[in-house]
Amino acid sequence: MDLTRDLAARRLSQWERRAVVDAGLRPAAVAITVVPSTGSGSFHENSESAGGGADRGIWVARRPATLRAHPGQFALPGGKLDPGETAVQAALRELDEELGVRLAPDSVLGVLDDYPTRSGYLITPVVCWADEPVTPVPSPAEVHTLHFATLDEVVAEPAFETIEESDRPVIRLPIFGHWVHAPTAAVIYQFAEVVVRGRDTRVDHLEQPLFAWR
Repeated sequence: MDLTRDLAARRLSQWERRAVVDAGLRPAAVAITVVPSTGSGSFHENSESAGGGADRGIWVARRPATLRAHPGQFALPGGKLDPGETAVQAALRELDEELGVRLAPDSVLGVLDDYPTRSGYLITPVVCWADEPVTPVPSPAEVHTLHFATLDEVVAEPAFETIEESDRPVIRLPIFGHWVHAPTAAVIYQFAEVVVRGRDTRVDHLEQPLFAWR
């Protein structure tokens, strides 16, 4: 995918983001960080290669099985907001704490739609851009394996399923040889549609699998 920083920033600046206000949900943020494939950390000892030959991609972590919340699930670097934090500040802090990657505030290109989760969080996706190669050093406490998904992989066609418990379609994405489920799949799908492809696509109607409801 031929995506430049200027093009990504322009698409996000033209995007009419949907914010959600729900006092019953805990505010959280995730970082979708576009980085060069060189220095992506794909061959780090705590990482797995995603393959592909695209120039850029994003990081997706698999959580350790020992975590109390969402063990073994794929996730973008992120977490709940600390008191007084903005979503942008939280996303950059979590990127540093989880992957050892410290980016300046001017690396942030924009913010996508809020996504409420079944487990009680309100996720704000923050899109970041690194011009130069960055080598992550994942925290073993937060990251079991770190995957690098090229932009070519990110725009893969999603699969949709139905479940008896909801009338909303359940989304999953086939990337780096695995199925990635919502909420991560929904956030990545909107990133792929809005930022990479320049499409007007909403994801708040997309459902999570039952195992992610807890």
